[in-house]
Amino acid sequence: MKRSLLVLLVAAALSAADSVQPARTPVLVELFTSEGCSSCPPADALLIKLHDTQPVAGVNVIALEEHVDYWDRQGWRDPFSSAEFTARQWRYTELVHVDAAYTPEMLIDGQTEFPGSDSDRALSELAKAGRNAKTPVRLTLRDKGAERVSLAVAVDAGSSGDVLLAITESELASDVARGENAGHHLKHSEVVRKLITIGKLKEGKTFSTDTGVKLQREWKPENLSAVVFIQDHSSGKVLGAAELGLSK
Repeated sequence: MKRSLLVLLVAAALSAADSVQPARTPVLVELFTSEGCSSCPPADALLIKLHDTQPVAGVNVIALEEHVDYWDRQGWRDPFSSAEFTARQWRYTELVHVDAAYTPEMLIDGQTEFPGSDSDRALSELAKAGRNAKTPVRLTLRDKGAERVSLAVAVDAGSSGDVLLAITESELASDVARGENAGHHLKHSEVVRKLITIGKLKEGKTFSTDTGVKLQREWKPENLSAVVFIQDHSSGKVLGAAELGLSK
């Protein structure tokens, strides 16, 4: 009887061990896009697929869809566009050594860029980035109201870098009336609504802070997420990242 019980306990322990999945490595995927660009919808769809299906073993895809504003003068003003994202993309041209900004452009962990609709390249680069060690980042939702959300951010010791917070919104769509995508219904996910720097991680030191963000009236609270990532200022390399849904 004792032996049978022991066998059952060992079997249960082995089964539990087999069911435990290794932690996925967070990889930040940024897509610079625009509703005024006819080649962007396939890239938008790819970003949604990468984020929703998480197709690469061992990788946690954290997506940021950033809408630039330089297409806004071509007949259609993208409602999600911002000069801030255009400036961020131009900064990347210096860091990753490309001649000019373009759409759609996808960047993996701030280091590798390629046309944003290239699914094979995206999967390959995600797998490569997933093999790199990352600084652990933890997010906790402190409080969420109709007009404001409060978060606790904790980062383990690592290399120095800027600590950035993005608020993203999923389930967005537009019926485009003019420009290159006139007549098309475009769907978006993980659209960056706000991107701010909330601190700096010093080399070899931990980082923690409580931070709050004012929610705009047009944002749907049930579709919001917070993304915190650490980025080396001089190279653009993403050193760690985490995502937290804010629907609760």
